[in-house]
Amino acid sequence: MRSTGPVIDAQQVSVRYPARGSWVGDKVTIRAGAGERILLLGPSGCGKSTLLLALTGLIPASIDAEPRGTVECTGVDTRVVRAGQLAESVGVVFQDPDAQIVTATLLDEVCFGLENLLVPAELIEERALDALRHVGLADTRDEALRSPAELSGGNRQRLAIACALALNPAVLVLDEPTANLDPVAAAEFYQTLNALAGPERTIIMVEHDLDDALEVADRVIVLSLTGTVLHDGTPHEVIGVHARALLDLGIWLPTATRLALRLGLDTGPESVLPLSVAELAESAIDTAGRLHVAERPASPMPPDEPRSGVHVCVDHARVNLGKKTILGDISLDVHAGEFLAVAGVNGAGKSTLTRAIAGLIPLASGTVSLRGVSLTSLTARDLSAQIEYVFQNPEHQFLTPTVREELAYGLRVRGVGASEITDRVGEMLNRFDLHRYAAVNPFLLSHGEKRRLSVATALITQPQILILDEPTFGQDHERASEIIAHVDELNVSGITILMVTHDMQLIADHAHRVALLADGELLDVGPTDLLGDDGLIRAAGLRTPPIHRIARALTAHDPAWQHIYRTTQVSEAP
Repeated sequence: MRSTGPVIDAQQVSVRYPARGSWVGDKVTIRAGAGERILLLGPSGCGKSTLLLALTGLIPASIDAEPRGTVECTGVDTRVVRAGQLAESVGVVFQDPDAQIVTATLLDEVCFGLENLLVPAELIEERALDALRHVGLADTRDEALRSPAELSGGNRQRLAIACALALNPAVLVLDEPTANLDPVAAAEFYQTLNALAGPERTIIMVEHDLDDALEVADRVIVLSLTGTVLHDGTPHEVIGVHARALLDLGIWLPTATRLALRLGLDTGPESVLPLSVAELAESAIDTAGRLHVAERPASPMPPDEPRSGVHVCVDHARVNLGKKTILGDISLDVHAGEFLAVAGVNGAGKSTLTRAIAGLIPLASGTVSLRGVSLTSLTARDLSAQIEYVFQNPEHQFLTPTVREELAYGLRVRGVGASEITDRVGEMLNRFDLHRYAAVNPFLLSHGEKRRLSVATALITQPQILILDEPTFGQDHERASEIIAHVDELNVSGITILMVTHDMQLIADHAHRVALLADGELLDVGPTDLLGDDGLIRAAGLRTPPIHRIARALTAHDPAWQHIYRTTQVSEAP
């Protein structure tokens, strides 16, 4: 059953799930050779994740779905493969790390796959610990004996990555591996991946944040919304040449490429746009006289503090998990009508802080109050009437059997009339491109579609305070922009926004203030200018936003770049 041909040979592949009548993917044909590093791009819902499952043989061996066409993976026909047969040669990291964590400790989790592959016992622990060190989860055996339940969502993603790396597979398939990682961890992951790449290892990955991913990829494949292969070539042949069309399709571009489009550098008939900061710097000389720097206020300015008052007051709040302090002595005021971003590395305490503000977890000491009223004196109904929370994992908040009912649920329990419910649900279905799935079970949506639904269910109730935990995770550029545009509109209308995000550029472009956390402590809070403070950002374990790094690199070519803080400030001079 082995061959010397392509490592992966997919011919005319489409997939149909039992609960959804339509086919996913439009007869996709892809061949991947040994050592190739392929970046798979496409708008949300086009079937990228389904294609990865088919390429690795998980469809149909382990997942109930009907494939058509043929797939050979490492020479094995996936139509007849047994569940687990390809585990020795194919490593997979899913979008949702919780879907693949099965044991009680970090060490056991990484050892689990090695044990099932009958790796010699004396090598198992050494390889497992080495993988955990690679992803920054454990330097010692004692640290590796922690429970996965103690980890943040981002660190659980690191654990899933470690499990795949430990197997040393010939094929490594990654479905948005850095979506839950902080910027430094994401950059370190791609450095590790680059080091692991070689002539014998084929890598196929789906990713939205391309600034670091493109340093690994040597080939880019783009799918259309219907799952047709639109482009297949080198990064410069695909992204550099077709950037504007890809952006129109809803696909994320590298920051340097987006800025090049804003500068109009794609006007020539043979234009190949830059993909990196270095390439944009090389072309900066040609932009002399073309750069137009807008006034800095590119998004609504924060409300006047004395007039708006304090909406949320966190006073010396402490949260414990067992004997461990997760959040220590945090004091923070959130002003009514402001857009506050919360940033920090995985495990810094971001989600813990926002959940404490929402009354979802108890405080060990200190208080949280809304407009001067302590959360402890409010009922669950009182809280839900004021605060909506969008969880990092969408499945954690689904309650009903259809998308339409999920959107209607929050309005119904609040006593909204039937006619208004119908109108508002219809508006959200259209706004977030979910109308096609109105009668579908939320758990059968793609991860990106689940995220859009979770955001829509929070926005539809028009809360006084909206808390979002990584709302753009898993979204293509178009959908992410729609989500943030709606959040901006709500903020302009007076709704207070708290957003946990690893997207430093999103913070720079949209937030009024940013709170930086590290090790459960509040490092600083203030205007988003803080993101340009190298010392503070290093102390937080983060990276400055891409626009800051690009502006610094280009200031030598054009002093106007020193005033650039947001991507919306950059445009071609009129």
